[in-house]
Amino acid sequence: MSLGETGTRGFLNRTPLEWLSSLPVFCLLVLTLVISTGEMLHGRMLHLGEAMFGKPSEQIQYFMLRADPVRPSCDRDPDIDALLKASPAPAAPAADSIDALFGDKPQSAGDQRAALEAAREECRMKHAFYERVSNDITPGVRFFRAIETGFFALFEIGTDNRPLILLVMFAIAAITTTLGNHHISIRPARSARDHLVTNLTTAAASALLLFSCVRYYQITSATGLEVENPLLHLLWCLLFASLLAISAYRLIRPQPAEGVGSWGLALLSVPLFAYMGISSGVYFLANGHPSGQAIYINQLMELPAIFLNLALFIFAGMLLKQTDIVDRFLNLLRPWRLSPELLTYIILLAAALPTAYTGASGIFVIAAGAIIYREVLHAGGTRQFALAATAMSGSLGVVLRPCLLVVLIAMLNKQVTTAQLYHWGLFVFFLTSSLFFLLSQLRRTEREQVEVPMVAIRAMLRESVHVLPYAALAVALVLFYDVALDTSLNEISAPTIMPVMMLLLLILEKWINRKRTTPDPSLVQPVSPSAASGAHPPTTSLRLEPAVRAASNETIGHTGALITLMALSLAVGGVIERSEVMSLVPLEFPSAWLAMAFLLFVLVFVGMVMDPFGAVILVSSTLAPIAYNNGIDPVHFWMVVLVAFELGYLSPPVALNQLLTRQVVGEAEMDAADAEVRQLGFYHRYERWILPVVVMTLGLLIVSFLPLAVMQFEWLEPVRQMFASP
Repeated sequence: MSLGETGTRGFLNRTPLEWLSSLPVFCLLVLTLVISTGEMLHGRMLHLGEAMFGKPSEQIQYFMLRADPVRPSCDRDPDIDALLKASPAPAAPAADSIDALFGDKPQSAGDQRAALEAAREECRMKHAFYERVSNDITPGVRFFRAIETGFFALFEIGTDNRPLILLVMFAIAAITTTLGNHHISIRPARSARDHLVTNLTTAAASALLLFSCVRYYQITSATGLEVENPLLHLLWCLLFASLLAISAYRLIRPQPAEGVGSWGLALLSVPLFAYMGISSGVYFLANGHPSGQAIYINQLMELPAIFLNLALFIFAGMLLKQTDIVDRFLNLLRPWRLSPELLTYIILLAAALPTAYTGASGIFVIAAGAIIYREVLHAGGTRQFALAATAMSGSLGVVLRPCLLVVLIAMLNKQVTTAQLYHWGLFVFFLTSSLFFLLSQLRRTEREQVEVPMVAIRAMLRESVHVLPYAALAVALVLFYDVALDTSLNEISAPTIMPVMMLLLLILEKWINRKRTTPDPSLVQPVSPSAASGAHPPTTSLRLEPAVRAASNETIGHTGALITLMALSLAVGGVIERSEVMSLVPLEFPSAWLAMAFLLFVLVFVGMVMDPFGAVILVSSTLAPIAYNNGIDPVHFWMVVLVAFELGYLSPPVALNQLLTRQVVGEAEMDAADAEVRQLGFYHRYERWILPVVVMTLGLLIVSFLPLAVMQFEWLEPVRQMFASP
């Protein structure tokens, strides 16, 4: 069978779910990329139009030529004498002093003539401008502006409908995620009781959300005002009605299960969004505010660009997962035969940059966690240590440019800028990464023999040949955006550029490997004895279309799970806000030290139970004012927030990044990791939890209290000068 026949057959053998979810979401992602790129391209077209058709010497700019001018209706050569004769005579001065004070000032004949002559000159200028612009609208201008304005009208439709695009994408992804049981939970549903409790809670949460959305629409309509964006209200209702129908059907027709199970473990299988939906829904109903959930989750529509960018970052991460790029870069390190601890440290340093470009730590864990886990095992690390490294792989880079979370913080808080946060983020990154290196070295029990430098360097140079094409294409694309579209790679443009880059790198890889029919043997490394039954080599497709389809499918699952969690996090934030629990907290503490200690506990707890984007919105309105009132510098506070959140995402009982690690390595590996250390001591049994938590706890304490000490104690003045803000 030929390659073309194979591709056609794969295309025709798509499942109905792929036709109804994967393809539409892929089209919406591409549309979002087109809209974002269109804005860049249109800005460049305006610059080009100005350069080609603008005439600064004649005060003609291209924007004046974008539409045909309207001929002035005034008379350029009026008969001033006739107008003066036709005008009424000046009124006599008012006899009443009050009328004279507030009445119109009488005009003399000279004043009237001067006014008419000024109006004539203004009219002549309008006619002259009209003629000058009309003469400059050449056939070339008409051709160029037809392209430019047509292109603007095309992508403007998408720009104006970003909330609709986001909600349609979210609805498709959430329904697909529910059908595939991919919602985030502490443990997956396996037994009959697991599935029963999961479906019951999902149905309850969906019913509460549906009721809230219906009541929101009814209450809004009852006011007599026009309902804003009624289509969005309808889509919210259809989404939660669909989730309710899926759960209800599964209660009637249970899914295949592994035994009966226990009720205690079944509660751990409940999706986190269901817990949030039930708790927030019950609260709002009990307090006579049935539309509360709908009001708060609708905040997603107020920042559609942020969440569409999040979907694009997830898509970029899934495209990365379909390539061998990470493996090829790791081939540069393998010749050194580094210890698992040192190799993991280098991997975490290298992972910080793509983490920053994927916007959140969880996305990078999803994209590259399986590869990192496998590589640590290959280097001789234990499964527990490999799990710890995988969970932490995205935790260090969230403070670096151009992390999307930092952009959201700067958008919601005018007290800080992205430049300030990224500047101090570098110091936080070096601190936390150094702490991991020191603590990981303390756990070493054997001293491995590192390869002879010259031998390792020669092997690295041989492997670099396979990396250079990827690097060259990435640099070329960045230069293209910078030169052709006048857009540098930064926190604003990264959500658009990164998916395009990963798609082109995937195309390049499939073109390079077009003649292969089996996986590249250079990417399948021998497994160490400690990993004899561990992770498997990458299983990326050798063809482009299945790889893009697989990336789209995974994007849907993760987008549906994460954005559902974010939406319900906003509802939980609404509960905290409306319950006024924060009013119990004093606005001012006896000292900044006590205020910081209180904020630490609250921030870590928020990180445990909420997603980062929803948590930032909540913290901006509740905890940030407390910090500012107690003399804590805004930049310092938000650095603490970012580190505290990462500690929360690694800490039980929820530990979102640990849950994502479980998803990417699989349940079989988790069971094997537990069996491997069952007879060992406490630390070794729980190393995947302890090591990341200890690293981030130490980092958080230093980031929180060291700056306060530097600002308070005069003997630390040299340190203060050393780290002066830019």
